Amino acid sequence: MFARMRHLGSVTILFVLLSFPAAGCRCLHKEICKHGLSVIDTVAKEEIEEGNVPGAVVLVGQADRILYWRAFGHEVTRPYKERMHRNTIFDIASLTKPVATATSIMILVDRKKIKLNDYAAAYLPAFASNGKGQIQIHHLLTHTSGLPAYTDADELKKQYGSRCPDEVVRKICDAKLLSGPGEQFRYSCLGYIILAKIVEVVGEKSIDDFAGENIFAPLKMNHTAYNPPPSWVKDIAATQIVNGQLLRGTVHDPLARLMGGIAGNAGVFTTAYDLSLYCRMLLDEGACRGKTILSPHAVTMLTTAQSHGRAFGFDVDSSYSWPKGSHPPQTAFCHAGYTGTALVCDPASKVYIIILTNRVHPDNKGSTKPLCRKVADIVFQTYKDAAAN
Repeated sequence: MFARMRHLGSVTILFVLLSFPAAGCRCLHKEICKHGLSVIDTVAKEEIEEGNVPGAVVLVGQADRILYWRAFGHEVTRPYKERMHRNTIFDIASLTKPVATATSIMILVDRKKIKLNDYAAAYLPAFASNGKGQIQIHHLLTHTSGLPAYTDADELKKQYGSRCPDEVVRKICDAKLLSGPGEQFRYSCLGYIILAKIVEVVGEKSIDDFAGENIFAPLKMNHTAYNPPPSWVKDIAATQIVNGQLLRGTVHDPLARLMGGIAGNAGVFTTAYDLSLYCRMLLDEGACRGKTILSPHAVTMLTTAQSHGRAFGFDVDSSYSWPKGSHPPQTAFCHAGYTGTALVCDPASKVYIIILTNRVHPDNKGSTKPLCRKVADIVFQTYKDAAAN
């Protein structure tokens, strides 16, 4: 299958609409699906023409069926051009947080290796400095730890070089809080870098190996990895041109680059099809293809509001929930990523949507918000039309 789809496109919007089995859930009627979802073609082409994204891949499915899967535009536009194809591999940026890091944490919770109310410093003693000893794992998962959003990657690079993972972690451990644990929601990449270190300490494997062995391999996500191998580069959507160098297969996030491409906040590369397998796992209460990844309870915690509108991985109703569109179901959850990724899930319909774009290519401009919102509205309306027939 990969050979047929390998050049998907160069966009990095990941938009996943998933949902769980629900009483009365109805499948999309074939004709309504055909005519309703075809509007996505027009929307995607318009966004490309307006310069918001260089290309896009959109996959819509319901349970174990793919209903719509098309590629538009280009995966690379400068310094050369390559067309987008359905199986292009994308840097999914912050979708790494729920797909790899938070899911890994919940696997450890299922195995009773950690508890969500454990103090993070119990696993990383240096993290207790400057009043951070009261931060619990659930605070990190919901971005309510009080940590800053980010830190100066350029300064770290000047001091320690282009690869300095230990210094990045030390910098976070030395950071001062901007608010008390649990008091405020502040989206923080730093918190998820610490979560990945906790996975490493408890799971005795780095986050790339742990997620690979416990999530990606069991689900047969065969083109999902941190630091993709050189053989994949020709199939990877380019992101930004930095200092004259085209990032294609090198993670876009500056802190993740300093950590050698392996971090809790960013670093995963994957395809629309592989992400559909992850979605199916969530939709089937933690299992897919005969493999159980999470317990139903862990899936619930990962995807339903726990604090400040955030689940233990996904967003439900915070200021970051814009990918859900204009009139989403109340139960929908979502996530977005800087490179142009977004994920929205509706527990009532068992529908998932994956949109991949690289809106940062080539000059860190562009916007995926219009495309995400429009596609969400189209899919939700199509489902309503199907349910009414």
